[in-house]
Amino acid sequence: MTRSLYTRLLTFALLSAGMTVRADIPAGEPGGVGLAILTQKALVVPLEGAQVINHAMILVREGLIEAVGPQSKMVVPSDYEILDVGSHWICPGFIDLHCHIAGTYGLNDTVYQTNPGLRISPETVPGNPRLKLAVAGGVSTVLFLPGSGSNMGGQGVLLKTGVDEYEAMEIRNPGSLKIAQGDNPKRWAYGMGRIMMAWNLREDLSRGKAYAAKWEVYERDGGVKPKRDIRLDVFRDLAARKTQISTHTQYYRLVLTTIIMLAKEFGFATYIDHGSFDSYLATPLAIDAGVAAILGPRQVMWPRPPRFDTDGQVRGSAWGFQKLGHKRIGFNTDAPVVPEEELSLQAAMGVRYGMDDSHADGVRGLTCIPAVTSGLENKIGSIEPGLDADLLIVTGDPVDPRTSVEAVYQDGRRIYDTQTSRRRW
Repeated sequence: MTRSLYTRLLTFALLSAGMTVRADIPAGEPGGVGLAILTQKALVVPLEGAQVINHAMILVREGLIEAVGPQSKMVVPSDYEILDVGSHWICPGFIDLHCHIAGTYGLNDTVYQTNPGLRISPETVPGNPRLKLAVAGGVSTVLFLPGSGSNMGGQGVLLKTGVDEYEAMEIRNPGSLKIAQGDNPKRWAYGMGRIMMAWNLREDLSRGKAYAAKWEVYERDGGVKPKRDIRLDVFRDLAARKTQISTHTQYYRLVLTTIIMLAKEFGFATYIDHGSFDSYLATPLAIDAGVAAILGPRQVMWPRPPRFDTDGQVRGSAWGFQKLGHKRIGFNTDAPVVPEEELSLQAAMGVRYGMDDSHADGVRGLTCIPAVTSGLENKIGSIEPGLDADLLIVTGDPVDPRTSVEAVYQDGRRIYDTQTSRRRW
């Protein structure tokens, strides 16, 4: 019996048994019936364990993934609708931790060199056309960031892309504290060298850590309540590891400073947010400090000894980090530098230029790795019970540029499909 005939017969049997369906609430959404998705291949990509389930079934209810496993070992509950996607694959929605397109113009407030209290969230424009294109490219979550014009640009916000109300978009605010090293902040005012950047950062990081420590003592022991400083409030979240520092850092020397100062000296959760050129040479130190490498948009290295050795070939920075043993490698677009809808192409370039994808590291870099890096692994990034049903129906391997996104589900709700509204760019 073919799967399509099996599906029709099973659906008829369920309806004959008296299954009722709320016509006003699609299957899988909160308040609706459950949804059973049948697929030839599910890229479940947990942080550990098997990455793929062939001939899989995914059960979705109340906007969450209820169960996932081989069809041969699962049963469709009697009140669930069935969606058979045939030969198409299912994977989690993509996550971009470096985005500047969720608002109107972005945010680069360069009055001060460091702006830890600045929030980009009020600049968000829900449902803007560039986010709609991002959805069509499979991007379901973005970290909307201030720019890199100043040394410490402010606080980003983690957003879901497929909804039109800000309250439904926001996942976490602050999504990160944006710090920029390298060439962009050097253009500030009279010109600022790397020594001065490091001094500025250390001054605010020291104040912020002391401020957070005062509040921690007060909340634990009572006593005199510290005076609130809105500019430094983000450091309370950083000290509690409720958010991270996302660092615009690219060259080897800059990445060394990122790891040594932010992660080791101050102890904040930190990740690399460019990792270009010879930065991969800092991989052993990054692994030791728990610093992930979220790479992009410049990923390709040309042979130029003696700065770095690419075996005489054009290589990608993902190849370099992976070659030296890094397991937590992700990808970003820095949109609009690379269009947001081309996030999967960033992973494809990483694989094309040397990254070993035999263990699904390409798609992991679009899903579970950025989820873990941003502290959202209990919400998104994998197809596991209890996580949000942010799912893509794709025609094949998401890291193959020939693959297309056929449908996008967010919190169990179908927000895009090519059958009714294909978006072009």
